[in-house]
Order: sequence, then structure tokens, then C-alpha cells
Amino acid sequence: MNTLAPRASVLDALAPLKIWWPIIIGLLVLYVPTYWMLAHGIWNSEEQAHGPIVLVVTLFLIWQQRAVFMADFMVDAAKPSGVETSVGWTLLVVGLLAYALGRSQDILLFEVGSQIPVILGMLLITLGMRAARALWFALFFLIFIVPLPGFIVDAATGPLKQYISVIAEQILYAAGYPIARSGVILLTVGQYQLLVADACSGLHSMFSLSAMGLLYLYLMQHTSTARNLLIMAAILPIAFAANVVRVMVLILVTYHLGDEAGQGFLHDFAGIMLFVIGLLFLFLLDWVLGFIFPDRARARATGGKP
Repeated sequence: MNTLAPRASVLDALAPLKIWWPIIIGLLVLYVPTYWMLAHGIWNSEEQAHGPIVLVVTLFLIWQQRAVFMADFMVDAAKPSGVETSVGWTLLVVGLLAYALGRSQDILLFEVGSQIPVILGMLLITLGMRAARALWFALFFLIFIVPLPGFIVDAATGPLKQYISVIAEQILYAAGYPIARSGVILLTVGQYQLLVADACSGLHSMFSLSAMGLLYLYLMQHTSTARNLLIMAAILPIAFAANVVRVMVLILVTYHLGDEAGQGFLHDFAGIMLFVIGLLFLFLLDWVLGFIFPDRARARATGGKP
């Protein structure tokens, strides 16, 4: 008689699939081709290399909240209201139209971005607002997987390259290096002539570091609003400063070791180090702010006074 208990528990665990398997299959049919295209396209570039990381983190965040998908099989689970269902269908239809437009016209902004309203709409229809609240950060984090629109990249890249080249030139000139600048071209670096390319503007590193910084804040769950706001405000300046350091390092490598060293492995390694250094500075800032804005939730949890 006891052998029936494990079988019953397995059936109970698989019960949600009766509702969710059509939704899961539908999402796979829509977005597996999209992610296949991304994996064999822009994800292979330095600018969009953070895409797979964002996808894996999003799936992990959803897995952490997997109990939400069991809610309909709980006795006290509330059904979605009429308003939630209406909003859900509206978001679903808008998302599917955006997907159709993006897929047919090869507009990645619409095709990739459509998954957010599609998933949110299905959550509201099936589980209601409680599921949307539980998974809000996972859905928000998907924004970082959407490729930046070309007009934003073009508008931001030029000024960023200009600022970076000016700062790098002034610092290295003050350090005694023979360097002069013309626009974004760094001239007379010894015998070499260097160009600050679009990839060195720091725009995409700001985008990816913002993603990791917000994920860090979400996982840490700090209770101090001031602490969270200061960390968020520091993300972009840290990314910009780290990129200035990267450009200066590449200039110095080229000056001392030659053009092949500056354009070879060390060039790619400098990009990785840029991201790592940016995260370390962010963690250091959070550690310092912890002394000024202590985490009250931890004090209560350990029995201390707030």
C-alpha cells in the first residue's frame, strides 16, 4: 500500500503540466528560432556577448520562483480577476503582433522584445497579478537581452568615443607620453596611429554592467533606499571610467609592445578585464556604503535592534 504514495506524489508534481505544456510548447515554437539566430549572429560579437548570460540568469530567476506555477493547484489560490485577464490578453496580442512584425521584417528590437509582453500576458491570464509580481524582475531583466536600437547606438557612440579619447590623451600626455589627438584618432603615440573604434566607446559595457549591477542589487535585497540609489547611480560612471582605463591600457601596450600586441589577445583580454574591474568597483562601493547605510533587515533577522 505504501508504494502508491511515491506514484501519487509524482502525479501531483506533474499536474501543472496539464495547463503549462501547451504554453511551453508555444513559447519554444516562437522563440527557439530567435535564440538560434542570436546564438549564430550578434551573440558572437563583443558588443552582444552578454546575451547568453542574461538568458541563463533569467531562466535561473524563473526557476527560483517555480512554486508560482503550482498556485492554481492550491486550495486557497485566487483566480485571475476580469481586469487581470483583460490586461493579459491585451499584452499577449500586442506581443504577438510585435513578434510577427519583427520576425517578418527582421527587426530584432520587436522580435526579441516581444517575449516580455507575451510572457507577462500569459502569466496574467493564467495566474493573475500575484505571478507577475513574483516574476517581475525576471521579466524586467529580459530587457538586457534586447539589442539596442541602431539610432541609440549611433547617437551615443560618437560623443562617448570623443570623451574617452580626450581623457585618455590628457592623462597620458600628463604622464609624459608623446601623444596627440585629432578628433577620436589618437596620433603620434610613438610611431603608431590608433583609432578609438565603436567597440571602445563603452556603450555596450555600460549596458551589460547595468544588467549585472541591477541583478546584484536584486539578489542582495538591501533595505536602504539611499544605498540602492547610490549604487544604481554609480553603475554608468564606473563603466565609463573602466572603459577609459581600458583604452589607456591598449595605448600603452601598443606603445611598449607593438601594434600586434595591442590588436591581438591583449585587446580581447582588456575587454574582459574591463567588465571584471567594473564589477569589483561596484562591489567595493557597496561594501563602503554598507558602513553608512547598514542593512536593517539582517539586524532584525539576527535578533538585533534596527
